[in-house]
Amino acid sequence: MTPLPLSAVVAASMDVAATRSRTAKVARIAEVLRAAAEDSPRTALLVTAFLSGQVPQGRLGVGWRSLSDLPAAASESTLTVADVDVAFTTLAEASGAGSRRVRRDTLDGLFSRATEDERQLLGGLVAGEVRQGALEGVVLQGLAVAAGVPEAEVRRAAMLAGRTFAVAAEALLGGAEALAEVTLQVGRPVAPMLAGSAPSVREAYEGSAGPRSVERKLDGIRVQGHKSGETVRVFTRGLDDITAQVPEVAESLAALSVRDAVLDGEAIALLPDGRPQPFQVTGARTASSKDPATLRVQVPLSTFWFDVLLVDDQVLLDEPLSARRTVLDRIVPAGERVLGLVTDDPAAATDFFESQVAAGHEGVVVKQVDAPYSAGRRGSGWTKVKPRHTLDLVVLAVERGSGRRVGTLSNIHLGARDPETGGFVMLGKTFKGMTDAMLAWQTERFTELAVDAGEWVVTVRPEQVVEIAFDGLQRSSRYPGGLALRFARVLRYRDDKTAGEADTIDTVRALAGLD
Repeated sequence: MTPLPLSAVVAASMDVAATRSRTAKVARIAEVLRAAAEDSPRTALLVTAFLSGQVPQGRLGVGWRSLSDLPAAASESTLTVADVDVAFTTLAEASGAGSRRVRRDTLDGLFSRATEDERQLLGGLVAGEVRQGALEGVVLQGLAVAAGVPEAEVRRAAMLAGRTFAVAAEALLGGAEALAEVTLQVGRPVAPMLAGSAPSVREAYEGSAGPRSVERKLDGIRVQGHKSGETVRVFTRGLDDITAQVPEVAESLAALSVRDAVLDGEAIALLPDGRPQPFQVTGARTASSKDPATLRVQVPLSTFWFDVLLVDDQVLLDEPLSARRTVLDRIVPAGERVLGLVTDDPAAATDFFESQVAAGHEGVVVKQVDAPYSAGRRGSGWTKVKPRHTLDLVVLAVERGSGRRVGTLSNIHLGARDPETGGFVMLGKTFKGMTDAMLAWQTERFTELAVDAGEWVVTVRPEQVVEIAFDGLQRSSRYPGGLALRFARVLRYRDDKTAGEADTIDTVRALAGLD
């Protein structure tokens, strides 16, 4: 069979971007995925990834600046999906002396064969920004339709495999039977369970009776630990392998007296008195490229586990939290478990919440003791409670500073993610809470992300997530979502989150009581 041309994927992506109908998006994606499956299993995986805005090879080592000086576009399409796969693999594997030249030559060779439309998709994939109004959630639906299997079965397999594209071939070529064989494997990270939000502990208790596990919410780095005999690996919430950067976490795993295990937890830098360091300290430590042996002396990390997904031959995902915690308590020392209590009394839970805030922690996570581990899902099983309203939003634009802030990029425009369109809904803007150091950092950051440097407002690629505190929400005709943040202020920039993990406009409406 003739290899699938890249132009077929580009045409599908453009069609998806041109319609607001979710049904039409799903149908168009299903159509091109069927064609990909007829080519090869690898092509099915690649097309699913590309339409999701992802690259199976991971980081390619290429930024937007590398895309600013490319050869002229081709007038006729000759690229296949397989050609792109080869080029992306070369980019990802380039290292050491001469790697810059290899990447430059590979980029030039790829883009010189691409038409203008193909270059738009390729550029988005290389730089991590594909805009088509439908990313992984809609692609997952399209995959289910193309394969003729229930969406729930695709979703579960994708969560266990970490990515939707990782189960594309199984779904399209093997159907429900092949998907059922996708299980939790030690060494392969799964999408982590996520928490919803509530404004108070008492409200987190609403909806069902019975006790809850109320656990300290640490402001560190989410880690997923995998142990298989003598081999240990540590992954981030984004499924990146950071084992080498966090030897303390690896040692915590290695010390467990079990053969195999998969644990969920948090790594955090603490002060000598046990209070948490600012998030930036932990984040800088885990992101640093310096020698980990030196860093662990300068900024030691503490590891705290709060869940177990597998131990030896027993997969615990579908077991209730109460059973998983029994196993966790058996295999993990008390000093390495997240502090918490189980109670059916909201008043006692509130007292615990207040004690954790007083100790410098973010708040608590209130968990239903009968809830399974819902990998990759944000539901009612876990509910985080913080002492203030916060949202993780995306910076859409930034205004040039005035007065003492002349020469900086200051006032940021804030948007919530719209899962229906793949775009963002503006909720307001703020310059409050910014330190001089933060202003300097964001001026450099948003200069790099700028796509339209206007005289006053600089439009940026919607990539940077920022955690915003606010006092409430009010109706507003000024913004398209009909809501505006009250007294918004910057808490921190979230480099550990992608724009696809930002809070949605639906979450904002729920907080405003409009759901």
